[in-house]
Amino acid sequence: MTSTLIIIFIVSFLAFSISAICGGGAGLMLIPILGNLLPVSQVPAALSIGTFSSSASRLIFFRQKICWHIVKYFVPFALPAVWLGAWLLKYVNPIYLEIAMGLFLTSNLLFLFKKPKELNESKKPTNFLLGLIGFSAGFLSGLTGAVGLLFNSFYLRYGLTKEEIVATRAANEIILHLVKIVLYFLFGLITLKVVSVGIVVAISAILSSWIMKWVLPKLSETLFKKIGYFAMVLSGFVMLSQSGTDLLKANNGNIDTDLKSKGLESKLKWQNANYALEFSYDEGFEFEQVIPITELTTDQQKMVESKKQNADKILIEAVHEIGRKSYEAYYFSNNKLIHKIDFD
Repeated sequence: MTSTLIIIFIVSFLAFSISAICGGGAGLMLIPILGNLLPVSQVPAALSIGTFSSSASRLIFFRQKICWHIVKYFVPFALPAVWLGAWLLKYVNPIYLEIAMGLFLTSNLLFLFKKPKELNESKKPTNFLLGLIGFSAGFLSGLTGAVGLLFNSFYLRYGLTKEEIVATRAANEIILHLVKIVLYFLFGLITLKVVSVGIVVAISAILSSWIMKWVLPKLSETLFKKIGYFAMVLSGFVMLSQSGTDLLKANNGNIDTDLKSKGLESKLKWQNANYALEFSYDEGFEFEQVIPITELTTDQQKMVESKKQNADKILIEAVHEIGRKSYEAYYFSNNKLIHKIDFD
């Protein structure tokens, strides 16, 4: 456990250091890592302990740069939404939400290729939209524990300087993190292991904030925004990879791809179903799905049974091609394929 905590400290320090340069997002970077150590429902609680400490330390170091107009409309709408998100955490599988968040984050890829003039264009939302953003941030934060990078584009396009982004984000989020910690405790999501991991993350966050106080002023505004969008895209791909793997495990799923002499075949197993997408140079694309023999017509079932010979198992696949549907029957004896037939 000690070596694991040391690794978490190092990774958390790097994540919060990158987060300060990117304007936020350490939590999203740490979700896949902490997800391998804690149950999915306890990851937000551990993250909140660390991110609360991070926000507190950043407020101390950058307090003079806070944009209070944003805080005034953000926090009041975010607070009740945090409770809603934390309450739903006991009933909603966050894996699906993480997939949606990953897709949203990767959609910022185009911003990496924009020119500095386009990148520095500012667009200030209305006060109503500020409140809506605060509510959304609070809800998602309560449900996942970290959504910093999701709303990074809002801060980057608002026209704030890099120091103002760090300070204002910290002011918006510190109360949210404190409320989340209390709610997670009341909902029984905080254990001794969660506290130990959270404290390690918190120490690394505070140390990172102190060091970033001297590093941040040396970065240009354009470079700061480029790094911010890059972090969003990178975190999106990491999150999609991690949540996709978790989703497959939860549904007894598996993806397998094989190169064949005449093409390529990819197979997907999902719960009790099996699917295959096959491409051959001479026949094009085919989509195959394992089906029960009862889905065949009576005549087809009789024909398949008549070809059984010494087989002790029959597997039927429906083959979908463009403008055509056919079937394949595989006959097994002692789990070995003995012959196969094609029919319409």
